[in-house]
Amino acid sequence: MPGGRGLPRPLDRFVGRQRELARLRTLLRSSSLLTLVGPGGVGKTRLALELAGGVRSGRDGRARLVELDSLRDGELLPQVVAAALDTGELGGRTGIEALVRTLGEHRMLLVLDNCEHLIEPCAQLAATLLGRCPGLRILATSREALRVPGEVVFRVGELSLPPVGEEHDTAGLLRAEAVMLFLERARAGDGLGRPGSAPRPGSAPRPGSAPRPGSAPRPGSAPRPGSAPRPDAESHPGQVSTVAEICRRLDGMPLAIELAARRTGSLPLGEILTGLDNQLSLLTAGNRTGPGRHRELAAAIDWSHRLLDPAERAVFRRLSVLVGGFDARGAAAVCSGGDVRPEHVLGVVCALEAKSLIVRVRGDEEEDTARFRQLSSIRAYGMDRLAESGELHATWQRALDWLAEQAETASERVFADSAASPLSGERESLAAALEFDAGRRSIRADDLHVRLTVELARVRYQQEQLTAARTLLSEVLDRAGDSPHRGAALALAARSACQQADPAAALRYAEEAVAEERRRNRPAGLANALDALAAARLCRSEFPAAAAIFTECLDVVRTLDSPLDTALCLHHLAWALLQMGRAAEAGELMSECLHDLRARAQSGQLAAALHTAGAIRLALRDLDAAEALFVEVLRTEPFSNASGESLHSLYPLEGLAIVAAERGDMPRALRLYAATASARRRIDTESEAEWQRQVEAAAAGAKDRLTPAQAASATAAGRGLRGDRLLAYALRGRNVAPVESDDAAAARIGGPIGAVPLTERELTVATLVADGLTNRQIAAQLALSKSTVATHLDNVRDKLGMRSRTQIALWVAGQPPRAPEA
Repeated sequence: MPGGRGLPRPLDRFVGRQRELARLRTLLRSSSLLTLVGPGGVGKTRLALELAGGVRSGRDGRARLVELDSLRDGELLPQVVAAALDTGELGGRTGIEALVRTLGEHRMLLVLDNCEHLIEPCAQLAATLLGRCPGLRILATSREALRVPGEVVFRVGELSLPPVGEEHDTAGLLRAEAVMLFLERARAGDGLGRPGSAPRPGSAPRPGSAPRPGSAPRPGSAPRPGSAPRPDAESHPGQVSTVAEICRRLDGMPLAIELAARRTGSLPLGEILTGLDNQLSLLTAGNRTGPGRHRELAAAIDWSHRLLDPAERAVFRRLSVLVGGFDARGAAAVCSGGDVRPEHVLGVVCALEAKSLIVRVRGDEEEDTARFRQLSSIRAYGMDRLAESGELHATWQRALDWLAEQAETASERVFADSAASPLSGERESLAAALEFDAGRRSIRADDLHVRLTVELARVRYQQEQLTAARTLLSEVLDRAGDSPHRGAALALAARSACQQADPAAALRYAEEAVAEERRRNRPAGLANALDALAAARLCRSEFPAAAAIFTECLDVVRTLDSPLDTALCLHHLAWALLQMGRAAEAGELMSECLHDLRARAQSGQLAAALHTAGAIRLALRDLDAAEALFVEVLRTEPFSNASGESLHSLYPLEGLAIVAAERGDMPRALRLYAATASARRRIDTESEAEWQRQVEAAAAGAKDRLTPAQAASATAAGRGLRGDRLLAYALRGRNVAPVESDDAAAARIGGPIGAVPLTERELTVATLVADGLTNRQIAAQLALSKSTVATHLDNVRDKLGMRSRTQIALWVAGQPPRAPEA
């Protein structure tokens, strides 16, 4: 029978969640009812026990645990709680009255674990006891809130995950809570070396540290027959990277991570990662002594699924086809049908979020539309239920139809390849839907499949995943037949080939695209194909031919009455003229089109145009104007929040390096050159030959004017600049007039420039951040501790309403010069 007891002694170490614990301790002191809410397997029970374990007898009272997972009859709830408190039914008192009598004025923390299947009885009991027992506090865990007056709800999220693309930073990977948990449980299960061999949570091995005496394997020892190799993962960066990817695939869910970690005793990490394609079968064999719902991942999810009503179950399983998340419109389009009406879907989605079966996508608070997703393990369970229901094909077809509807907005653009795709946010769902659709087709693809494949290739192209884009396009061109989307596919294939320095393929695809669109007599399609053909000629350094084709393209576009497309075409022609040495003519074209591009173009299109305008000003020896244009790119969203390593942000950074060299600031020129060269190697991209020649010439000139030691120091410093620090350093140049107005800047930072109440020390810290210094370097320069610098920086962020160091650098760049500190 379920019951209660004093808190159990944990048999394994609690990992991570230190910030959550600190916040929860504060909430527990000020709340009579605190409910930890989250999906099954997220670690609510363990977090609650860790929190309650900090409650000591005396002023805080005792902590008692009541486990409710096996209780089915809500009417027995008072008796179960009474048993936990060793309360008998004396003096004719029964149920709640006996509890009230026992608790009286005593101070106590009552932990009600797993309330979701008894949500109404638990809510009624909590309301009654808290209203009559002033010394009582209740800590509940549930997959949905109790909704009792005075309840404080704390949503327990997944463990922190390592950033994507940082696999080279082993120490950073080891700081992620999910990775820490995996390694801790793997070692405890003898899967990745001996228990206790790991560094403290969040720490990395000391550089150059040696193993402890006696830590080497015994001579002649060997793994058990059939067992996987078990090296200590921290000493093998490749293994840590694999662990990080496993944790990402598991969405940072503690139960899933623990189950996967237990497999390390018998499977290599690579096989565990591969096995996650079928998560629910791999992640089994949990702790035999734990609740049944925690022994297998599917059981934990099934526990929640059984509590849903029929409409909630239908929406839940249909959502599983939306792999990359969804908004209300997407959910309604894909999940309606049968007894589920479109107008009811949003309410069901909200109910599923309340029951922790879907989660809000982090970081979407600034978006106009909320987005949600199913965690990967929950989605796998939902897909199984969808297949069982017989709705699989119909649901996928609704998803394809909805994605095609979204893609239609792209067909209205002449140069859609250079504009953000309307399906960029749905790329994972689009890829999954196309994979399903391809599996049920024979040789020839229909127009819907071709249209969506081109759109997915366009998304990959815009993500600079060129090989993936070309692979998609090659496959669809083989199967497209006489599809009306063939010309668009050919033009995009030509552009992708250009970016991969494959001029022969680019020209072949582009010429076929032009022939296809001339045959169909479609002006918009012809303009797009001509633009691709001109790009292919540029790729071959055939500048006069490219300029002639761009001129024909401009004539076609002018007939379409589209100011944005006309401006884009003018920009492309200006770039070709610049390559021919006709900078003055190119400048006149940019003067004609830049206003429309600033007003109408998307960020990538505008960034490319601003770089062209800056390169033209460089050619005309107008350094101030060139610098202002390059800085404008870096101040334009999303580049002001980017990593400094996007294709569009590297060009203006290189432009600023050339400007610095022309002005005689050789250390700055070399730092920016070294930083961008390192970034280009990391993302494996090269610039156009003429631009690269200018950048290399500026760097060579800077080296010649410095001593070898100075050049080496500047180069080393530049290689260490990346991300926010690189952009902050670039923006902290000479006095460049702000591109945005003071009113616009004031709106962005929440007050007039110069009127934000930073202290002198905070302003100094902000200035050093803008100079590209790390917290450690700022601390050394100001003789402060790192924690004090971090506190000052938090205050700066709060007062300015900013998130990134780059935004702080932007703000500093707009301030009047300060007198140096005494």
